[in-house]
Amino acid sequence: MAQLELRAVMQSTQPVTPVSARWPTRALRAVCALCSLLLALAAMPAAAQLTIEITGSGEKRLPIAIVPLAGEGVLPASISSVVRDDLERSGLFRGVETPTMRPHPTEASNVDYAEWRARLADALVLGSVAARPDGKFEVRFRLFDVVKQAAIGGVAYTLTREQVRATAHRIADYVYEKLTGEKGVFSTKIAYVVKRGTVYELQIADADGANGFFVLRSNEPILSPVWAPDGSQLAYVSFEQKKPIVYVHSLRDGRRRVAANFKGSNSAPAWSPDGNTLAVSLSREGGSQLFLVNPDGSNVRRLTRSSAIDTEPRFSADGQFLYFTSDRGGSPQIYRMPIAGGAAQRVTFEGSYNVSPRISPDGKQLAFIHRNDGRFQAALLDLATRQMQILTDSARDESPSFAPNGRMILLATVIGGRGVLSAVSADGRVKQRLSVAAGDVREPAWGPFIQ
Repeated sequence: MAQLELRAVMQSTQPVTPVSARWPTRALRAVCALCSLLLALAAMPAAAQLTIEITGSGEKRLPIAIVPLAGEGVLPASISSVVRDDLERSGLFRGVETPTMRPHPTEASNVDYAEWRARLADALVLGSVAARPDGKFEVRFRLFDVVKQAAIGGVAYTLTREQVRATAHRIADYVYEKLTGEKGVFSTKIAYVVKRGTVYELQIADADGANGFFVLRSNEPILSPVWAPDGSQLAYVSFEQKKPIVYVHSLRDGRRRVAANFKGSNSAPAWSPDGNTLAVSLSREGGSQLFLVNPDGSNVRRLTRSSAIDTEPRFSADGQFLYFTSDRGGSPQIYRMPIAGGAAQRVTFEGSYNVSPRISPDGKQLAFIHRNDGRFQAALLDLATRQMQILTDSARDESPSFAPNGRMILLATVIGGRGVLSAVSADGRVKQRLSVAAGDVREPAWGPFIQ
């Protein structure tokens, strides 16, 4: 394969290890287990980093003070700064300015609640970093409810220098979940395609745009990346053989296999919730129709049998239905059909152009691209009430992708003639823009929670 580079990007490394710490907790919501293994990324050639610009934030944000961790100067990056940035970027938190303190208070310090109330903080994070004889570090932090004057909880981690940002994201996830009752997504990954000149790169980065690197580089287009439910594989479409072929790419060892290379077009892969099946759009039997296929390319079976163009399939959250785009009614609209067989039912009715269905993780909402007065904008449909909301004010949105907690939607858009990524909250209030200098960024996909 000329002018093609493949990379293995995920390896098992020493995990960020929670240290046993039986601190008393008073959770705002149920406590979740935080002692999961961290899948870290192996060292790879650096790619241009996504930069994030917050263009709109929620009206009501919880004021939280993130005090610099005592001793964190020995680390290559500031954990407290990453935690603060993560929480503020969610649109649900507002960082409270902390005074310059020497020494910095730690998680074991006596908290002066009156002082932090005077600074208008509702929550407080304190912690410390200590070097270990084995070259690793121990990070401890504790979360406090300033209003109730009570400790909420805390965790300690053992980590290497390479795991500083990953640990900070874990801490931000912990704080987010304790204070909102929802799982945080700061430790998740995103995938996207960058085009520079004639070169296309399929890249992966942290959810905050940092640590980006490529897993595939080609002189031909790369389209439609989609994560396997366990985060270990990506399916995508590559034109490296001068035609669209669906590949499944292992992120552990860089190996890949062909999932769909039939006569005609092979496109729009989508994973079933159990990771055992791909839905794809194939023209092997004439016209664009939907098929199911195993990730290794076996057990091909046809789902739709229409004279229309059926494409962009997506499984429902329970795996029982398939949402897809079709022009069978005369204009592109979104339909739903049972995987087990049966008639397709139309889902979208407002307007003459609705495409690219994406189901929220809880199965209650449908994100898609809606044409509105000549502009193509991200929209959200409540499947129970049938209420539709346009989420963006841009003109050329495409490829929406839900965060695994359903709170944010990542999408591609065009600004100033260049492709950039943007993110918008499901209520439309929080907006961000992610871009790469001197690059055209498209085809985003938000990865799953990693256990």
